Amino acid sequence: MDLDAVRTFVAVADAGRFREAALALSVTQQAVSKRVAALEKDLEVRLFTRTARGASLTVDGHVFLPHARDLLRAEERAADSVRPGRRALRVDVIGRRLAPADLVRDFHRAHPATALDVVTLFDADAALTAVRSGSIDASFRALTLPAHQLPDGIEAARVHDEPIELLTGPTHPLAAARTLTPAQLAGHRIWMPGNVAGTEWAVFYDDLAAAFGFTIEVTGPDFGTEPLLDTIADSPLLGTFVGARTRFVWPAHHDLRRIPLHGPTPVYPHSLIWRADNPHPALTALRAHLGTLRPARETWTPKWAR
Repeated sequence: MDLDAVRTFVAVADAGRFREAALALSVTQQAVSKRVAALEKDLEVRLFTRTARGASLTVDGHVFLPHARDLLRAEERAADSVRPGRRALRVDVIGRRLAPADLVRDFHRAHPATALDVVTLFDADAALTAVRSGSIDASFRALTLPAHQLPDGIEAARVHDEPIELLTGPTHPLAAARTLTPAQLAGHRIWMPGNVAGTEWAVFYDDLAAAFGFTIEVTGPDFGTEPLLDTIADSPLLGTFVGARTRFVWPAHHDLRRIPLHGPTPVYPHSLIWRADNPHPALTALRAHLGTLRPARETWTPKWAR
């Protein structure tokens, strides 16, 4: 069905005259007549009766009018779903409990009128592909390759350095420590079954372990966050790493301990990546909100993040 003809039909119905509809649509009266005639032919009914006062709806015209308005509203919604500035800003945050999700929540609190579509893509290659194709507007990632090696048209900025903490149960030998140095973890078992080889976080933690002389274990299946926390709570030997802005909730009887690391402080380098030609105004607002990172002193990051 020709939506221009439907729009013209609605304009005539609202104005009551072909001439006023033509003025409202900035077309000739002859064009209005042709569009209405074509729509009537397509529907095989008369929609208007011409009178001395103008054009009045027939019974079929009255029946068709609310459906015509629905068609035009559906057209507008379809256009808004992909129109920059009208559609929601689509952002990949990797995981909904992790620091990028917290950063986007902060942005939404500062810009509550901004529509957001928050997604979680596991793989960095999938995120880059989605940014390049336009299926998402931005993604938070730790870039393990130099910025100049990003695909053409893709830009990135480091937006947040997240301190890393040790998480232990109450019977762990380090559980009473207020702070620790990374070197003090040597000889202790750090268990991270979710560290999938090849992911940016696995690369980060492997480099962290190599720099300070401890080993990260990835043995056993990854059953998710809750079983991991259960195991850590009951173990006198296992600890794991969490980001300072990672949101975990556990039962009070777990008595888990989050111990900051200093001297130096290992930080996870979150970057935002986006397409250089993306015109979405909310993307500009998000980048401005995140601002320019001011690196803290006495921190450690892998060489690829420096």
